[in-house]
Amino acid sequence: MPETELTAGTIAYEDTGGPGPVVVLLHGLVHDATVWRKVVAGLRADHRVIAPTLPYGAHRTPMRPDVPLTPDSVNDLVAEFLDRLDLADVILVENDCGRAQTVAAKHPGRLAGLVLTSCEAFDNYPPGVPGKLIALACKVPGGITVLARTLALRPLRRLPVGLGALTKRPVPDEILDGWLRPLLTDPAIRADFRRYNQGVRRTELLEAVDGLRKFDKPALVVWATEDRMMPRAHGRRLADVLPQGRLVEIEDSCTLIAEDQPEALCAILRDFIAETR
Repeated sequence: MPETELTAGTIAYEDTGGPGPVVVLLHGLVHDATVWRKVVAGLRADHRVIAPTLPYGAHRTPMRPDVPLTPDSVNDLVAEFLDRLDLADVILVENDCGRAQTVAAKHPGRLAGLVLTSCEAFDNYPPGVPGKLIALACKVPGGITVLARTLALRPLRRLPVGLGALTKRPVPDEILDGWLRPLLTDPAIRADFRRYNQGVRRTELLEAVDGLRKFDKPALVVWATEDRMMPRAHGRRLADVLPQGRLVEIEDSCTLIAEDQPEALCAILRDFIAETR
């Protein structure tokens, strides 16, 4: 993967290149860019698809310890990433984490459109039992190591209190192993993960709503009808907040729509991107 040096540290990213519309995909906690692999494959023929690996625990290179690492700083990091790659007319897509909402609210200049797929929103932050367990693990000495080792046990991977809450279908073991390996093997990555989660402000996404009300560009909300983490009603609420927002629901999927229903998601994204041209 190529890398770029930002204020907070080194960010690796996948970039398919090409002259097509620019689509930037943002993943969630304890994932990396591979969570989008099926969507990247489905769009790359005629889109430039870029998927950074954000410092959410599955990143390989630790961030600078002298630079703040919080959800607020990652919002600025995403904006800096778009600037550094000099990306324009970006379709920004998020899943699981809610950073794109704040980026759109505070740094809309490089965006041509926004897609929010089953994600944290409003007061559902951190979301569900898994989100609260992560917050607890980051407060207890050794808690992150215990959490990562528990999630790494293959017989437990489908439990609804862990990564199993995010999908209806099992994520391939080799993908999950890649997500968890940095937390299991690198104390500096665990330190990043702790810093990020201890910096959560529960009001952040509520504050982003005012900015989203002013985001007068094409916006799409894609929600999984069987999501266990993100309330179904939040999809409609987000679409109503956005001046040009509309809602599409996807059945037979949990939070990670890119895992459960990648073909349906690619078709929806293609149609939306074509409408913004």
